[in-house]
Amino acid sequence: MPLAEGAAAPDFALPDQHGRTVSLAGFAGAKHLVLMFFPFAFTSVCTGELRALQAELPAFQNDDVQLLAVSCDSMHALRAFADAQELDFPLLSDFWPHGTASRAYGVFAEDKGCAVRGTFVIDKHGTVRWTVVNGLPEARDLRDYAKALEAL
Repeated sequence: MPLAEGAAAPDFALPDQHGRTVSLAGFAGAKHLVLMFFPFAFTSVCTGELRALQAELPAFQNDDVQLLAVSCDSMHALRAFADAQELDFPLLSDFWPHGTASRAYGVFAEDKGCAVRGTFVIDKHGTVRWTVVNGLPEARDLRDYAKALEAL
């Protein structure tokens, strides 16, 4: 079951596509987060969602907000994906231990071995302020993210 609004966001420490460790705690008190989980790099719906975020990046990554995208793909696959799609935001690998962060946020599909499409807006104090979870084939609407950030 996905984390609900008002819940404390679980900390995580995951490598990004460049091998740098990124943690929730590293943004405490400094930035709101848009934490989005996606199933697999190089798939059509995931590629479309991440390219749409890239096109609107200043709304989701700026002095007040950080965008983090998480999948269970390896760091190396995420690097190839980010380079191929020219993505300028962190892609975090929840590869090993497999799905630990996805499970903590309640968005790991045990039968598929990947995260479902879950997005969490987390405030600077580490509280989940908004969430949406879609099934594997259903893309999310970025306008909903923007509305959630405006409400902070």
